[in-house]
Amino acid sequence: MSPDRPAVGDLFRRFRERLAAEGPVRPGQPGGHAPKTGANGSRATGTGAGVARTDAGAADARLAPQPPRDAPPAERRRRRRGGGGGEQLTVPPAEFTSYYGRPILKAPVWKWDIAAYLFTGGLAAGSSLLAAGGQLTDRPALRRAGRVTALAAVSASTYFLIHDLGRPARFHHMLRVAKPTSPMSMGTWILSVFGPAAGVAAVAEAARWLPERGVLGLGRRLLPPAGNAAGLAAAVTAPALATYTGVLLADTAVPSWHEAYPELPVIFAGSALASGAGVGLLAAPTRQAGPARRLAVAGAALELWGSHRVETRLGLLSEPYATGTAGKLLRAGRALTAAGVLGALAGRRSRVLSGLSGGALLAASVCTRFGIFHGGVASARDPKYTVVPQRERARRRESPGTDISGPGAGPNGG
Repeated sequence: MSPDRPAVGDLFRRFRERLAAEGPVRPGQPGGHAPKTGANGSRATGTGAGVARTDAGAADARLAPQPPRDAPPAERRRRRRGGGGGEQLTVPPAEFTSYYGRPILKAPVWKWDIAAYLFTGGLAAGSSLLAAGGQLTDRPALRRAGRVTALAAVSASTYFLIHDLGRPARFHHMLRVAKPTSPMSMGTWILSVFGPAAGVAAVAEAARWLPERGVLGLGRRLLPPAGNAAGLAAAVTAPALATYTGVLLADTAVPSWHEAYPELPVIFAGSALASGAGVGLLAAPTRQAGPARRLAVAGAALELWGSHRVETRLGLLSEPYATGTAGKLLRAGRALTAAGVLGALAGRRSRVLSGLSGGALLAASVCTRFGIFHGGVASARDPKYTVVPQRERARRRESPGTDISGPGAGPNGG
């Protein structure tokens, strides 16, 4: 170190003295000189770049006072608020748009064949229950109509499912494992158990046309008891077949399906009972249609109650079920269900009125299934049905002591 060079302590002491004499150095004031003025006036009243307003200069220029930069952040926020009104937002409200042109949720790729699968599966379940009622109460016309319809409906349901899968081998591959937590896996097994039972029960109805002697005569004697056992087995499986599709839809991330998980199985169960009752009212004579009428009342009560809950309990997520194609179908379904029940009760002695009410119940079941299907697809395509419930759940979590259960609080809801 050179002996002529001042000590570090002396340099620091000189700096402190200079700082005390000239004041702190500000940005834009090299060397601690006095504030500069420009073409726009002094730094206190100027409006150009690099201005540093003071309260006095701001008052002269009729501008709002500027809090000092060395004030704590909380104090600066209070001074900006001026006693109320909050800070002015600098970010515009968010719009519900896609992410780089992609939707928030991928809408279901299912087409009309899945909606038809929902209907035919429910029809098969309701018809098998109707057939079991006719079997146990000795009403052969009701039993035959239910068994034949159950076989035809479950065959159509299997076709629609395989057609949606694209390759028949995929249905076979799903039978290689049974996964209780997967509604699709359980549904495949339910369909596999119900189908053969419904088939045996329906084939047994042809026993009366077989000859009484020979090998075919043996079939004539063995088929009726086998058909009775198979019919009861199908009826035992029918409730699972009628409701598992509702569980399947609710297990997805589609907002209006997922949040309706308590109601969808109830709606589908009621729709299945109503469609089975419609078959009985159409095919059986009025003196044998008593179980079908009772089935119609029970099914209509479940379906109407579930539909009302879906359209009123879910808040914003009820909107897709009340507007557009889904709204029209569900309103038509409710009207047809009510008309079918009234016709069934009033047509105890009128074959024509019973047939019309049966057709109305079948049409109502079609409208209900397709309406639920279209409502869920519509909710997946509009981002607001995903974003708004998530924000509501987030606000409820941030608010202490509030209940976060309710619409939009499911496991897929964030």
